[in-house]
Amino acid sequence: MNNLVQARTVEGILILIEKERHGDTVDRSLLKSLLRMLSDLQIYRDAFEQKFLMATKHLYQAEGQAKMEELDVPDYLQHVDKRLNEEEERLEHYLDGCTRHQLIVTVERQLINEHVTGILQKGLDQLLEENRLSDLTRLYKLFSRVKNGTTELCAHFNAYIKKKGRTIVIDPEKDKSMVQDLLDYKDKMDNIVNTCFERNEKFGNSLREAFEYFINQRSNKPAELIAKYVDMKLRAGNKEATEEELEQILDKIMVQFRFIHGKDVFEAFYKKDLAKRLLVGKSASVDAEKSMLSKLKQECGGGFTSKLEGMFKDMELSRDINFAFKQSMQNSEHKELQNIDLTVNILTMGFWPTYPVMEVTLPQELLQYQSIFNKFYLAKHSGRKLQWQPTLGHCVLKAQFDAGPKDLQVSLFQALVLLLFNYNAAITFEEIRAAVNIENGELKRTLQSLACGKARVLTKIPKGREVENTDKFQFNNEFTNKRKNKKPQKNVYIKTDNIKLTQQLSAL
Repeated sequence: MNNLVQARTVEGILILIEKERHGDTVDRSLLKSLLRMLSDLQIYRDAFEQKFLMATKHLYQAEGQAKMEELDVPDYLQHVDKRLNEEEERLEHYLDGCTRHQLIVTVERQLINEHVTGILQKGLDQLLEENRLSDLTRLYKLFSRVKNGTTELCAHFNAYIKKKGRTIVIDPEKDKSMVQDLLDYKDKMDNIVNTCFERNEKFGNSLREAFEYFINQRSNKPAELIAKYVDMKLRAGNKEATEEELEQILDKIMVQFRFIHGKDVFEAFYKKDLAKRLLVGKSASVDAEKSMLSKLKQECGGGFTSKLEGMFKDMELSRDINFAFKQSMQNSEHKELQNIDLTVNILTMGFWPTYPVMEVTLPQELLQYQSIFNKFYLAKHSGRKLQWQPTLGHCVLKAQFDAGPKDLQVSLFQALVLLLFNYNAAITFEEIRAAVNIENGELKRTLQSLACGKARVLTKIPKGREVENTDKFQFNNEFTNKRKNKKPQKNVYIKTDNIKLTQQLSAL
């Protein structure tokens, strides 16, 4: 109990511990014996513990400030982890167990709590940007040890998501890749929450709130692009994904869909694209289409999808009508129409998008075929008036070139133009317009696609990328193309006052 002996003993113990903390090797068995002696004499707390904790505070207070300036955040976090493990070892080897709580709290306060803001400002964005999963896991575990640590981390995490996400959404130059970038970004952030932040519900909610915030910073555009992305994935010819992978993509799309406020905008674009996929036979999978419809119904209710469901019902009813019509044609006297295959889709006007009515001049055979179908249909459904709408018309023409025959999959407008070359080797723009009666701007776009695109079935005179009223056009007998048509199936689209129709020409 001699004050001098006690002071020198405690001072010696503290010096040994400080040396060990600086990397020197010390006699741990000696330290253990000395500290047990103090415990047995019941002076451990009064003589040693308070001085030890104060020395610990001063050491780590200075070290924390120095290391924060010296090290990058990942290295600093490793250093803190290392220090905490070292203190746990000291508790295991020679410190009394009653010191554990105060010792660990002191280290955490000086190395973590005092530098929470500094750590987050200095390094969190970089860790998230570079997807440093192990460092983010260490950061979360360390911040979980101190009061309000995870709250501060969550707030900065939220701010990063909003800032980064806004750069994806707000730049028009990134529109082409926006939806895929958003999906990849959401996957990345979800993985961080699940892997590094232990599926913490607070972080999951913050992630969803941040996405909803930034995705609506640009009014309506994300809704439009998400609808277009779904169209791209559901369209025929999409070989990128299996049915199972496509289902997963649609599930992820629905997550993005929940964030957007402009669901009516999404519906308008989705409806328009769905109509085109159904009418032109471009849907990759009926099962996938109905799966997406089911997801939308579950998310938004039956009112949101009633018109979309009506479109599918119309297509199913049309198949039955066409079957009956083809049977009636087999027994008819119109042998001159047997080289034309006509399919008509009966579409309830309220379900489908509104298309501009455009009158064009059709070949006599088509007009005759329309008249026959009118009589057939109205005999079964009296009181309905049919109005044919050609703007989405598609058909397949059989054409003969020097290199051999080809089936040309074209729009109705393209078909009307090409059929003129059965009777004329070269035709002027004005002559074409007079013959087919297609609106001037639409006719120029049609001729441009036939004479100035990749597949140049016509030759424009003079050459050039723009079509002028003074131009002349010739049939290109030298046209070649390596693509093969496995199963031609295209539609000529028609509309009625309270019903819409589509007409399909497989051969003309």
